[in-house]
Amino acid sequence: MIRTHINPEKIGLLIGPGGKTIRSIQETTGASIEVDDDGTVTVASHDAEGATAALAKVEALTASIQVGRIYEGRVTSVKDFGAFVELVPGKDGLCHISELSAEYVGNVGDVCRVGDMMRVKVIAVDEQDRVKLSRKAAMDEAAPEPEPAAE
Repeated sequence: MIRTHINPEKIGLLIGPGGKTIRSIQETTGASIEVDDDGTVTVASHDAEGATAALAKVEALTASIQVGRIYEGRVTSVKDFGAFVELVPGKDGLCHISELSAEYVGNVGDVCRVGDMMRVKVIAVDEQDRVKLSRKAAMDEAAPEPEPAAE
């Protein structure tokens, strides 16, 4: 049995329409999930793997997007101006064409396609809760430090 606490405002997101989301998690993991009004989530399972898998899904679903954090997301839509990337289930962000690469990008389709996994960094979340992403910043951070030249 594992307990965690989520933001009470995210309870509806966890339960889903007609209980669809929470039922899906329970069916795929074999765990039983109970949610209290204060945001306490109790996960029970006969095996530890099922409980930890269910807990991971609950936390991924209810996680808040943090500026400066790097996510591995799936490209859900490609437009002329950039790509939409799903960071956590139900939460997308826009990686503008200018943030896709340090090099000039003439066509978003040259860099990514729908369904591709993309490493992106959250660079901003505006007042309307829109998430702005940068693949360029995530690649810069992931790049190893250059080795000093041998003399």
